[in-house]
This record gives sequence, C-alpha cells and structure tokens, in this order.
Amino acid sequence: MGFNPLPHLRGAFTISLFTLNVVFWFIPIIFIGLAKLLIPVEGWRDLMSRWLSALGENWISCNGFILACTQSITWDVEGNTGLARRGWYLVISNHQSWVDILVLQKVFNRRIPFLKFFIKQQLIWVPFLGLAWWAMDMPFMRRFSREYLAKHPEMRGKDLEATRKACEKFERIPTSIINFVEGTRVTPAKQRERESPYRHLLPPRAGGIAFVLGAMGDTLHDLLDVSIVYPDGAPSMWDLCCGKLRRVVVRISSQPIEPWLLQGDYQNDDGFRLRFQQSLAQMWSQKDAQIDAILEQEDKRRPMIRRVS
Repeated sequence: MGFNPLPHLRGAFTISLFTLNVVFWFIPIIFIGLAKLLIPVEGWRDLMSRWLSALGENWISCNGFILACTQSITWDVEGNTGLARRGWYLVISNHQSWVDILVLQKVFNRRIPFLKFFIKQQLIWVPFLGLAWWAMDMPFMRRFSREYLAKHPEMRGKDLEATRKACEKFERIPTSIINFVEGTRVTPAKQRERESPYRHLLPPRAGGIAFVLGAMGDTLHDLLDVSIVYPDGAPSMWDLCCGKLRRVVVRISSQPIEPWLLQGDYQNDDGFRLRFQQSLAQMWSQKDAQIDAILEQEDKRRPMIRRVS
C-alpha cells in the first residue's frame, strides 16, 4: 500500500490551528495577569481571576471548535450534567495520553469551574503555556524527595505550606482541581514495572490526592471520578490531529468528599494513611471493572456497526 499523505496534512493543519489558538489567547491572558499582579487589591484580583477563567473557557471552546472542524469523533459521555459552575470540585481520572487533558476540558467546559492543574514548578518555563498557566492561577508545586528531606529536614512540610498558600485564593472563587491519581500515563511496561493488579490501570498514588486535600482543606466539596476509554486504543496527540481518534467514552461519577478524608495527617499518621490508600484502591478496582465492561460493550458494538453499514 502506498504512502497516504492526507492524514499527515490533516495533522499538520490541526496542530497549526491549535498553536495559533494558544498564541491568540496568550496575549489577553498575560495582559490581564499582569494587571492582576500590579494592583494588589483583593477585590480587583478576584475580578481579574474571573476574567482569566472566562478567557480560559473561551480558549477551550476554540479547541473544541477546531476538533469539530478537523476531526470526526463520536463522544459517548455520561454523568456531566447536573453539575454546578459555582461549585468546588476535585476531579480524578485515569491517565493514558496527553489527549486526556483535551477530553476532560471538553466534557467539563462551562459545566464546572475552569479546570486547574497542579503543575511542577519547572514547567513555568514552557513557552507561552508556562506564563499562561501562571496567569490563570494554576498552582505550581515543588515536591521534595525523601532523599532531599533526609538531608534537609527543615524543609519538611514546606511544599505543602507553599501550595496551601497558593490555593488560598480558591476559597473565594469557585474552582475545580484535576489530579491524575496514577501519577503518569499507563503503559504495559509501567504496569509490569509496578506489578499492577489492574487490567487497565496503574496502582493509584494516594499521596497526590492527600496532598491536594491537605492544601485545599475544606474548600473542595465534591469529588468527580472520571473514567476515560478509547475503544481503539489510547491515541497520541499526533494520532488525534491526524484523524485516528474515532470514538471516546467518558463516564463520570459525582460524590461528596467524605469528612474523614480532610481530617487526617497523611504524612505522619500511619493508620490514616492506610485507610486512605485502601479507600482509593477500592475505588480503582471499581474503575478497572467499569473500564472492562465498557470495552466489552464496545466489542459488541463493532459487529452491529458492520452489519448496519
């Protein structure tokens, strides 16, 4: 079979549109971000933060428009109705691809407050995006390794303290925080390396959620548990842009954050840490079974589609 350049042309065109969209929204976001920085008045800064969230939502809407114009994706989404744009949410999800971020932004845009990610401090130097994330109050975090803390015990708890301070503004403005509990994208190699007991997931890392809950305190009210499934396999961003992503299945479960999750000390209380880990492992077992059922149902769909066509 000869080389077909059309998917690659589509990919290049789509990537170009995404890039132009980043540059277009970067300019007003940085302008308003600087206006917020230069006038240290709480009411003014809250107003600027709301404007920045609105710009972020417009940015995401334009990404959605680009996808609609360049791709043919079937979206099967359940559970993203009945949510509150003026709520405070912790969103957790399985993680397979950088495409997951676009998926989450699409299904939640203008249904809950603008999604914010905990971002490694080093990523502030990413061209355009780093400064845009800073302007939109994405909390940059610095995590210290156990080895570092062993040599510098005076730094213990400083990362949580700094993150909590960065998140204080979220108490006044409705906020959604997203956390990929597995810590990295799932691959068969990583499943073997971590000796994962799950068919489709990596073992969850409870410390990340505990870190978020410890930093946000009582601010977050509800947990949105998201399962993302790509029936034809997890795509790369290039696969998406080239039109290889045909179907996305998303299932969302909403539940209140149980009070006991906010009342313990994950770092220093062994009993609380074990209970936290067991609760998350049970949730992950249910998610693994849910993904299994979705994939089984998708396998049954394919013969039906072929017969109809």
